[in-house]
Amino acid sequence: MFRTMMKAKIHRARVTEANLNYVGSVTIDQNILDEVGILPHEKVQIVNNNNGARLETYVIAGERGSGVVCLNGAAARLVQPEDIVIIVSYAMLNEEELSQFKPKIALMGEGNKIEEIIEEEPPLTALPYSLQK
Repeated sequence: MFRTMMKAKIHRARVTEANLNYVGSVTIDQNILDEVGILPHEKVQIVNNNNGARLETYVIAGERGSGVVCLNGAAARLVQPEDIVIIVSYAMLNEEELSQFKPKIALMGEGNKIEEIIEEEPPLTALPYSLQK
């Protein structure tokens, strides 16, 4: 049996652009992608904390160090620059892989810089204030 598990998460990134006239996808700073193990063309789910919109698309690598998080094409209608989003990638794992698997969660700060990488979310209904910035 395979289970679909969260593989990587970019938590509370700030949208830098919304480009309606692009073909589609989300552009993310390549440094962020490297840190969490998301590849270009990988499918991701995006949740907008500002309006509750949820969408699926694929990733395009953005310029390293730019902090870019740009929703392109039709997805641009679901976000505004400065919105806070959560970007999640999933993987299908078999029973043997589950015991060794650890997701990577990037807690984002100002300028879409990674403040911390964690492997497990705290068992809380709300993150501590320090993680909500």
